[in-house]
Amino acid sequence: MSAPPDAGRAVPVIEIRGLCTRFDDVLVHQYIDLDVGAGQMLGLVGGSGSGKTTLLREIVGLLAPSAGTLKLFGQAVLDDDRKRSRALRRRFGMLFQQGALFSALSVFDNIAFPLRELRTLDEAMIRDLVLLKLAMVELEPRHGALMPAELSGGMVKRVALARALSLEPELLVFDEPTAGLDPDLAESFVNLIRLLQRELGFTVVMVTHDLATLTGLATRLAVLADKTIVACGTAAEVLAVDHPFIRNFFASGYAAAANRQAAN
Repeated sequence: MSAPPDAGRAVPVIEIRGLCTRFDDVLVHQYIDLDVGAGQMLGLVGGSGSGKTTLLREIVGLLAPSAGTLKLFGQAVLDDDRKRSRALRRRFGMLFQQGALFSALSVFDNIAFPLRELRTLDEAMIRDLVLLKLAMVELEPRHGALMPAELSGGMVKRVALARALSLEPELLVFDEPTAGLDPDLAESFVNLIRLLQRELGFTVVMVTHDLATLTGLATRLAVLADKTIVACGTAAEVLAVDHPFIRNFFASGYAAAANRQAAN
């Protein structure tokens, strides 16, 4: 008896088939297909209003697509079974563009929040885990006492990253991870994410318009234009696709940014 066609094929971390998104009379996505494998770092790019952030929100279950299927780790993102849905949500973390820290909670309590939601850890264990996450993003224990309003832009990003890592996710989703940072801070944050990804092996999907961030992190690129994915693959494969957005976005800047990254 022969094996089924998919036997032995690794289940993608993200599997999207025929995804469509419509808001009233506005069609945002039309028949998007996309796979993201374990350990990949995918950079999602597209023009303003192309639906990049909307797609990210659908991936993490904050929005429901109008049609099509979207699975994480082989499981439907919007699962009616609450127990399965909670278990799935522990497998991914998201870093929002502005950090989205709870303004009324200290840095320590922001990072501890997902751990306390588990209701299975005592405070001593939570404290140890929070201090570990602070160290992972190169912050000190004393920073745990600060409030979000007291943080610099770079520290907000690091605290948000520590919170996203609190449950040791297999997938991290970033929306403009270096937005609002000056070039030096942006480079430092990209280097931190790259180091953590090498150590922990998580999968990354990120939306960014910043070429330096793309070249510093992305191992694959996906281009969202004309309401669908018009190109997906390595940088060389994407740049070989003849499409107006690709020509305009990547024309000279990507090669220059890649060369700078290689020089560093």
